[in-house]
Amino acid sequence: MKNKRDRKTISRRNFLKVAGAAGAAMAGLTSCGKRNAASSATTSEPAAGEGAMTLRTSPSTGDRVSLLGFGMMRLPSVGGRSAREGNDAIDQEMVNALVDYALAHGVNYFDTSPAYCQGLSERATGIALSRHPRDSYFIATKLSNFAPSTWSREASMAMYRNSFRELQVDHIDYLLLHGIGMGGMEAFETRYIRNGMLDFLLEERRAGRIRNLGFSYHGDVRVFDHLLAHHDRYKWDFVQIQLNYLDWKYAKQINSRNTDAEYLYGELSSRGIPAIIMEPLLGGRLSNVPQNVAAQLKQREPEESVASWAFRFAGSFPGVLTVLSGMTRMEHLQDNLRTFSPLKPLTDEEFAFLQQTATMMMQFDTIPCNDCKYCMPCPYGLDIPAILLHYNKCLNEGNVTVSVRDENYRRARRAYLVGYDRSVPKLRQANHCIGCNQCSPHCPQGIDIPKEMQRIDRYVEQLKQETL
Repeated sequence: MKNKRDRKTISRRNFLKVAGAAGAAMAGLTSCGKRNAASSATTSEPAAGEGAMTLRTSPSTGDRVSLLGFGMMRLPSVGGRSAREGNDAIDQEMVNALVDYALAHGVNYFDTSPAYCQGLSERATGIALSRHPRDSYFIATKLSNFAPSTWSREASMAMYRNSFRELQVDHIDYLLLHGIGMGGMEAFETRYIRNGMLDFLLEERRAGRIRNLGFSYHGDVRVFDHLLAHHDRYKWDFVQIQLNYLDWKYAKQINSRNTDAEYLYGELSSRGIPAIIMEPLLGGRLSNVPQNVAAQLKQREPEESVASWAFRFAGSFPGVLTVLSGMTRMEHLQDNLRTFSPLKPLTDEEFAFLQQTATMMMQFDTIPCNDCKYCMPCPYGLDIPAILLHYNKCLNEGNVTVSVRDENYRRARRAYLVGYDRSVPKLRQANHCIGCNQCSPHCPQGIDIPKEMQRIDRYVEQLKQETL
């Protein structure tokens, strides 16, 4: 398979040719677009009316899905931050308002998990969505049986059953095996095969309690290849992959454990399997790009946000069913709605421009943290993602200095130290890392977290002592 992957570099133009959409009959649709009859191919179409959300049609169920999907992993907290951070409770009123606004503007795909927002995302999602007609939205959730305590059939079954209760539904529209590839084939076999859970989920799909069955992929590509090799048996309705203009060709260079999105999308496209896109902004890195990169993007589209380029990239591939965005604030939702209502697909020239932009960004030695928080909680209280993201932010803004003789040393030193204390409470900073390494095995990006904590702590001390 390795030679096959190395050979398989396909341009967007070729994808447009091989994944060109056939027409699909729209009879029997409800207000959400659900129907039982399968259509022949994934199709793209705008919703009725100018400025309406672009929709994509699932080939297996005929679902008309909004191209923008609402990721419920960064729900707002009462403290104003994402509920993935700290111990603040989810702000249910704000979640309700975001869901109401999203539905009113054409978003109908909501993605959650038992693992999100400290285990409370499904409940908050269920409360918000249950206030609306069941046929006006699609719910996606996951069997997130990462922990050894959830590997048994009984524990995995309990997690699955609990999702129905928390979401207040009698069927799940899109159910994912969560984090396939993390831990390799052994973890996959343990979590889904030996305990009979995959066979059970296939039965649940036949019974209609699961309408679409798929998996999200991180890590070992051999597991991805294995599941696609058995597509005739499993008949995956969709697969969730990480895709953005940096990971298109550089994912493996950023982290050897990752797989270039060009390969992942190509394998799905060749089999007619719709792709759900996660990390279109690469954990926020593509909305907070280096200043010279941001200037180039704004020069081309002065009225559009930097983030909109990344969303347009992900949405321009015809085999993509929806692009997930974790939206904590209303302005995030409104900006994303402008991008997808309707989507303006990239031209070939714009696609080439973003590939040049990715090459430029690879010159910056950023840490590939996607703020997924799988490394959390740290037993010693560190806010690992905040530490790494502050470093990346300062690096992108030119505020990581290498010598007291640098022309901008004073400005960079102040920006880093003041921003560090504002972004990360002192008791949660890198100097408290003892190197226990309970975090690194859970990182989908393969970051050696203790090593980075030591490096950043050393850099901070050198700034404080002015010994660079």
